[in-house]
Amino acid sequence: MTKDYRIAIASAWLSVFFACGFLGCDRLTSSRYTQLTQDADAKSEQGDFERAINLYEAALDDSPRCAEIHYKLALIYDDKLNDPVSALHHFRRCLALSPNGAHANDVKNSIKRDEVAVLTSLSGDSVVTRAEAARLRNENLDLRKQLEARSGTWRSALDKSQASAARSKKNASKKGGSRTYVVQSGDTLASISRKFYKSSARWEKILDANKENIPNPAKLKVGQTLIIP
Repeated sequence: MTKDYRIAIASAWLSVFFACGFLGCDRLTSSRYTQLTQDADAKSEQGDFERAINLYEAALDDSPRCAEIHYKLALIYDDKLNDPVSALHHFRRCLALSPNGAHANDVKNSIKRDEVAVLTSLSGDSVVTRAEAARLRNENLDLRKQLEARSGTWRSALDKSQASAARSKKNASKKGGSRTYVVQSGDTLASISRKFYKSSARWEKILDANKENIPNPAKLKVGQTLIIP
């Protein structure tokens, strides 16, 4: 056996070894990703959102498959923790990793709504930088004007919550196709829209149907009854 032949044989075995090693590494990574996401899903269903967030974040990388994890994280921050700033970050990462994915339209609508929610909650000590706030104002000027136009109606409803609830029930009985929903802790207009319509895009329709009963669309009152058109 010549020296060159022995070298060729050794090189071939090394190639096979490294190939098997890489395949094994990929399988291990995939198995870890699957286990983390399953555990995170289970914690989220149990209401342990802090643990679910930690598990989801442990599974994150820059691959397109993580768009789904960013979407789930965004929903937790948006629907359960009422944290639109964190939700915005994950909605944007989801869209960047999967711009044409199954959740693309819902993500785009949620981004617009959360940007408005951030704007309406801005104060002297904002949770976002002033530069970021200015950018959001420019991008959502039209939506902000619509909210400001309705602000007078929302303020007048503050002292009329009981009367508004009674009128809502009366109106619901007149509208044959209407439903009612009692607001739970952590609910937002977007999460209620997703609950009934499988999309957050119809949150404005719910707002329009209950404008006398919702003084601030970013802060729903637990226990209040809403009409679902």
